[in-house]
Amino acid sequence: MDLTLIWAAIIALGILLYVVLDGFDLGTGIIYPFFPDAHERDLIMGTLAPIWDGNETWLVLGGAALFGVFPVVYSAVLSALYLPLVFMLACLILRGVSLELRSKSRRTKNLWDLAFIGGSAGATFFQGISLGAYLQGIPAQNGVFVGDAFGWLTPFSMLTGLGLVATYALLGCCWLIAKTEGDLQRRLHRMVWPLTLVLLAFIALVSIWTPLQQHNVAARWFESDWFDRMLPAPFLVVICAVLMRRAARVRRDTQPFVLALALVVLGYAGLLATIWPYAIPSSVTLWQAAAPHSTQVFTLVGAVVILPIIFAYSAFGYWVFRGKVRHDELHYH
Repeated sequence: MDLTLIWAAIIALGILLYVVLDGFDLGTGIIYPFFPDAHERDLIMGTLAPIWDGNETWLVLGGAALFGVFPVVYSAVLSALYLPLVFMLACLILRGVSLELRSKSRRTKNLWDLAFIGGSAGATFFQGISLGAYLQGIPAQNGVFVGDAFGWLTPFSMLTGLGLVATYALLGCCWLIAKTEGDLQRRLHRMVWPLTLVLLAFIALVSIWTPLQQHNVAARWFESDWFDRMLPAPFLVVICAVLMRRAARVRRDTQPFVLALALVVLGYAGLLATIWPYAIPSSVTLWQAAAPHSTQVFTLVGAVVILPIIFAYSAFGYWVFRGKVRHDELHYH
């Protein structure tokens, strides 16, 4: 067995689960300003209260796995993206504090609402900036970052930052549609199609910009077997968008969220196809960045034990708190 590939698959899955799970609850904070009514805001918070902290487990798993199995990536990439990642964590902390203290405050509830909005949007934006900087490539020599401290701040990374904000906003909107009803749900349905169009615009811009600025990516996309494999992706994105518009018009409950997940998975698959087989794009492959075989075996034993536990308690939490959130049953005020 190629343990390097197995670990790459585990980390890739963990990142995807983080994007999906923490993505929709960060997305609720991004669209939160459009719902100023206090009762509606209590409902929105009530959909997140039981599950938001568990969603961030996958972020911790990804960081720990990188440290143990791909130390070169951990060292070089985190050094290059130190500032945006620190800003992201600060926003996540601010958001977590606001979620807990808002329920216990009276006079300062509006301030915690602002903290929730700012923390959600800020964490998302800096995640997107980090993604854009990573795609552009991390200058490294012998596994050590040799670039500028502000090399991550580029027009492309700003674009990917805004694109991730649009992605999480759509996820959050579709999540709330599945968890609410009545007038709030009807207004959320009206937001779905505009958010989908914005996301499609960002997907198109990133898809055009990436090969234009990186010739090796263009060569892979258009001059190799990857083109035939990736050709269905744009058509699948269009199909998902058409189905999303229909689901919003007929006011489906769960279908918009499923379609939003499909758009995220398609975008993520395109990302993986773009960077393969590199751990640091265009410079360090997965096998060059991997820890020794003995280390991979040792950490894999731990992963085999801990991953089923994480899956089990996450699934149990969602099962217990399934269904609609109603104000008369809400205990999170």
